[in-house]
Amino acid sequence: MAAQTYDVVVIGAGPAGENVADYAVRGSSRTALLADRELFGGECSYWACMPSKALLRPLDVRASAEHLGGLPDAVPLDVPALLARRDYWVSNYSDAGQVGWAQGAGIEVARGTARLAGERRVVVGEGDAAREVEARLAVVVATGSRPVVPPVFAGLHPWLSRDATGIVEVPASIAVVGGGVVSVEACLWLAALGAKVTLLVRGDRLLERFEPFASDLVADGLRKAGVDVRFSAAVTGASRLDAADTGVGRVHGGPVRLDLAGGPLDVAEVLVATGRRPNTDDIGLDSIGLTPEGFAHADQRPDWLLSVGDAGGEAPLTHWGKYAARLAGERIAALAEGRPAPDVPADVPVPQVVFTDPQVASSGWTEAEAGARGVAVDCVQVPMNSAAGFGLLRDDATGTAKLVFEAGTGRLRGATFVGPEVAELVHAATVAIVGGLTAETLWHAVPSYPTASEVWLRLMEAHRSR
Repeated sequence: MAAQTYDVVVIGAGPAGENVADYAVRGSSRTALLADRELFGGECSYWACMPSKALLRPLDVRASAEHLGGLPDAVPLDVPALLARRDYWVSNYSDAGQVGWAQGAGIEVARGTARLAGERRVVVGEGDAAREVEARLAVVVATGSRPVVPPVFAGLHPWLSRDATGIVEVPASIAVVGGGVVSVEACLWLAALGAKVTLLVRGDRLLERFEPFASDLVADGLRKAGVDVRFSAAVTGASRLDAADTGVGRVHGGPVRLDLAGGPLDVAEVLVATGRRPNTDDIGLDSIGLTPEGFAHADQRPDWLLSVGDAGGEAPLTHWGKYAARLAGERIAALAEGRPAPDVPADVPVPQVVFTDPQVASSGWTEAEAGARGVAVDCVQVPMNSAAGFGLLRDDATGTAKLVFEAGTGRLRGATFVGPEVAELVHAATVAIVGGLTAETLWHAVPSYPTASEVWLRLMEAHRSR
């Protein structure tokens, strides 16, 4: 039987996969097949962005209330209600809504493992249920990524990111291994839920890709939340009795012993958050003569094979994966219609928010990244509480803001804000960077008073006084 043919076949139904399929066919008679063996909606919808923010936002509100005069000094936390809120935002781990959206958008869905089976060909499913399909225009790999588990934890069934966001059973104590976004965010809700949390960081700072002051402020915030933050804390050995896969978010066996330079650490559970790798090693690349390493280089792929999201090796952020997917879908549509692909601005900045307390929000280059690119920069840095409106957010609100300008042109290249509620400040920086705005132009962007955004005025004043 001949393979069924679609214009576009997408392997992976997370946010990036959904977007590329949608933008490739919307407003046309083109066809798309979206295949996944897991929940449609992907990691972000059920195990990452949505559940973590559902857990963290009430903690933000509580912290603000406890730091405003006239409100209670201590606001109790309703743990069952907090976990129920998480369950609501992950649709109780049902993807019926995502499947319905895809079908409503004219996209056919298929459940099952999907692998390449030759040029423009994909096999979906296993055994007798398998079927082969063919793509006229493009096959898109949007298979996401998975956690990296160092060998020292082999056989221990440590918690991974899904256990942290899908928490059901709160361990009495937990070691969190890693210094990145997953680690620092998880520490906050684990401590709030009642666990004794120890954060083990191999290096000497948190959030290494951000400005250094972000590490200091976030570490201080974690310590205030009761987290024992330890730097230069490499795990050299680990053991556990009765390790078992007891289910997502449940303690996976007996106590864990971690060997550290300063002596052993005994905890009820360990969360390993030491990075992620693309899911591209079991997608049939050998059928077209590629390896995962070769696939990572776009110039080594055939023109009909695309990647978006974490699988493409770009910034592992949902919003960035969706942006790349929109561009890819638009390019596929343009190819099908015989017109040029839309222009894309050069050096589009990558924005990111870390929802700790204080929050970290950045867009574009850090000062160190500019240096690595060989670009001379002028930087300005001011306290966040130099803006009167920022101080109104919390009676003791503190933080730091920094802008990175290209020397000579004055063009804004990067911005970092650390403090309560700064997540809502960063998009202005993204707009300014994409628009190529200079310090001179930004001087005339008048912030409202009294708001936290007045920090832009303080930054511009600092730049003009240089």
